[in-house]
Amino acid sequence: MRPANVVTSVADVLAGIAIAGYFFPQSIIPGWHTVAGAAGMSQFPVLLLCISTIGLYSGGIILNDVFDAELDAKERPERPIPAGLISKKAAAIFGGIWFFIGIFAAGMYSKESQYLAVAIMVSCLIYDKYLKHHSLFGPLSMGLCRGLNLLLGMSIMLDKVQELWYLGIVPIIYIAAITMISRGEVHGGGKKTLWFAGALYFFVIACISYFAFKNGQLLVTLIFLAAFAMMILVPLFRAMQNPIGPNIGKAVKSGVIALILMNAAWASAFGVFQIGLFIVILLPISLLLSKAFAVT
Repeated sequence: MRPANVVTSVADVLAGIAIAGYFFPQSIIPGWHTVAGAAGMSQFPVLLLCISTIGLYSGGIILNDVFDAELDAKERPERPIPAGLISKKAAAIFGGIWFFIGIFAAGMYSKESQYLAVAIMVSCLIYDKYLKHHSLFGPLSMGLCRGLNLLLGMSIMLDKVQELWYLGIVPIIYIAAITMISRGEVHGGGKKTLWFAGALYFFVIACISYFAFKNGQLLVTLIFLAAFAMMILVPLFRAMQNPIGPNIGKAVKSGVIALILMNAAWASAFGVFQIGLFIVILLPISLLLSKAFAVT
């Protein structure tokens, strides 16, 4: 299940909910319509959408190992299925149960959230089964899962999905960059790929900075963006200097966990600095879990 990664998916949803304006009135942002503040709103939908993303991400990552069982037997025999710790059939059932939990929890809130949950599941399965090893569509399809996950959080206020759906493109680009890098984890990678991924990282930082500036939240958002940039760029530059498997693996691990800081920056960029701080609390939890469970 890779629990450290699952925590980052919760951060995606919380960022989406913050962007949608569910936690606090959005009148603090010029040009936005005021909505009811968090004090008068139930937090049960927040819990449902967080449970949904936990189920969807867990199902996707488990089925990923199911589809990769034969390849892992050659390249990563220590993984649970090739190591014989769990059968392929049992893992498939376990992944299916998590997918059900994810879709059911979203459906308890709204049919629109459930549609997005189904779309995430389908995207995960298409990536796991068909597109993972495609040089272009593999990274894009993996990124699509994260983009839809951000929209899953935004679906708590449906009109915001219709208004700001294009924000889902940013995590697509970011995860596509990480997926490109990850292909060198076993046998090493090429410097051109790493440099291109670095350019995509800077593009993502620029996008979040733009929305923070547009909403009058740039200075406070830069705190999160600075931490985010340091966490992703330092290991990436080390991998550029020596693109061997272990260095690339560290760059991928940092990139995945840094999603928490990216999501904190999103929340801050849309005027909810307090939720950004709450999302940051997930970072030490994810780091602790990453020491006990594999991230990549």
